Amino acid sequence: MPRAIIADEFGPPEAYSLRDYEPPAPGKGEIRVAVKAIGISYVDVLTAAGKYQVTPPLPFIPGSECAGIVEAVGEGVTRFSVGDAVMGSSFGGIFVDVGTFRASSFNKVPAGLTLDEAAVFPPSYTTGFHALVDRGRLQPGETLLVLGAAGATGVAAIQVGKWLGARVVASASSQEKRDVCLAAGADAVVDSRSPTWREDVKAAAGGKAIDVVFDPVGGDMTDRAFRSLGYDGRYLVIGFTGGISSLKTNLPLVKTASLIGVQLRAFGMAEPERAAANMDKCLELAGQGLLKPVIGRRYRFEEFREAMNAAFKGEGVGRVVMVVG
Repeated sequence: MPRAIIADEFGPPEAYSLRDYEPPAPGKGEIRVAVKAIGISYVDVLTAAGKYQVTPPLPFIPGSECAGIVEAVGEGVTRFSVGDAVMGSSFGGIFVDVGTFRASSFNKVPAGLTLDEAAVFPPSYTTGFHALVDRGRLQPGETLLVLGAAGATGVAAIQVGKWLGARVVASASSQEKRDVCLAAGADAVVDSRSPTWREDVKAAAGGKAIDVVFDPVGGDMTDRAFRSLGYDGRYLVIGFTGGISSLKTNLPLVKTASLIGVQLRAFGMAEPERAAANMDKCLELAGQGLLKPVIGRRYRFEEFREAMNAAFKGEGVGRVVMVVG
């Protein structure tokens, strides 16, 4: 019998349990997938706790990204065949060993990625691409500062930024994380805990102001990072793993810079064709070996509580993946 990780009420990982679960047969435009690898993010655990800005219905199966093998296709599905290796995303419903999903939310795994890597690819890389290309207007020769740079979207932003021709400065809290950033392609790294952080950033940028900040952290980093921007600087708000900050509204005026929100789900709903084109480009770049996630720790499906807690704490390097089967 297939299984799912599910809860009748929102709560911490301990509120969830592994239960028998029979997914529906794939209907029109759907596929049934034998899930082989599941990516877990901070947002997944936040959503499971009922603390994300969008509250899903109960009972709830967490998860937003996975990879696996197609078992069956529904009416009208021509992009996939049984046996195809696929990766995709969904707002919940991913923590299963077999699931039925919208075919439009999945893509074939490019040759450059393993199933583990494919499981954590779509949201992080399409977020990084949308943020830097559509929202941040990052140009060749500009300087990009990435906060939380060893995290999922941070590594994606480094790699997308380098593809766009920017100089990339990565900020991370440990030497291990900074080494990951350099391996991902960052031109320079700074210690996010340094008492001279702003001076360090300026030196890493060659004495110039920053053009674009990519911020999935928030908290007390926001004020300092915003002050590093130059004229027409763009500050991209991706998330708030470090807490929601209070930015003084005179700063955008004084710096002549923009504070820009990035929300992939809203973008996909408002501009589905552009979102699909972005995904296609990310897949192309992954196939060329230019975009490649960093896997940190792997857990068995039955170890979901440990995996969720690890993803929420974010203490390690690289992505947390649950291996199914």
